[in-house]
Amino acid sequence: MSILLLRIAAALCFLAVALGAFGAHSLKQILEAHGMLDVWNKAVLYHFIHALALLVLALFGIANRSAWWLLFAGIFIFSGSLYVMALTNLHWLGAITPIGGLCFLAGWAWLVIAPR
Repeated sequence: MSILLLRIAAALCFLAVALGAFGAHSLKQILEAHGMLDVWNKAVLYHFIHALALLVLALFGIANRSAWWLLFAGIFIFSGSLYVMALTNLHWLGAITPIGGLCFLAGWAWLVIAPR
């Protein structure tokens, strides 16, 4: 299972870099027209930071699978909702974003309180 989690984490790191570059170059005009370039960049930042955390947990955090999945859900919900909102200009998606933030918080809290 850990090799699968490692590969998912690596793929998410790859995707964060690709989406960052895509947003900075190919999508820049669209994102600026929507006033969403900062939203896109925030999504990429949180995506990349948490993908790196997933990578570390996959390598060293055998006992912390729950934290891994909470951070994964955070990337999907937090960054995913921001990506879609930035591309579609559907601001109501911002109501979903805090759920992803709570997943991030829960994942980090799990690492603080989980038995080793």
